[in-house]
Amino acid sequence: MSIERLPKRFPKVPIERRAYAFLIDFVTIWLLSSLVGSNIFLQGLVFMVLWFAFRVVLVSGNQGQSLGSWAFDMKVLETEYNKVPGLITLAKREGILGFCALLATIGLTIGLANGISLLVLIAPLIGDCTIALSDPDTQQAFHDRIAQTAIVQTRRGFSLDLRLRKMFALIKGRMQK
Repeated sequence: MSIERLPKRFPKVPIERRAYAFLIDFVTIWLLSSLVGSNIFLQGLVFMVLWFAFRVVLVSGNQGQSLGSWAFDMKVLETEYNKVPGLITLAKREGILGFCALLATIGLTIGLANGISLLVLIAPLIGDCTIALSDPDTQQAFHDRIAQTAIVQTRRGFSLDLRLRKMFALIKGRMQK
């Protein structure tokens, strides 16, 4: 497994922006799948179907952006061709990440009733993302390396983090007067 270097023309996305974008997608899909009922198997099945709908089908039709990555001005690209990945590549990438996210939802559903299970079920997701933290050059997580994809900044999006910063600065300025 070789590490593909991204061309310098693509600015890297800060890890915290990637985490926030993932969190938006994760919470949205988790909340929608929790509406199914209390059967954990059915919730898991609905979670995976929604995960592939939101993170594979939507991304392939929306210029490489999911809901969370649109909110934070990011998109996914294939490192080899510098274009939006096809369905197969996205399915490979999101299959790994979706399985880790599914384990995390099961762990969070169990919750504090069994802390060890919570830690064990969240560990694959943490491990997958920790790889991106350990590589300052490309910042590719495990699922990105396997699928040979990368997250890059784009001008197309909502810029949620910048809008929130402006709003908080405005509120802070008004409170100091």
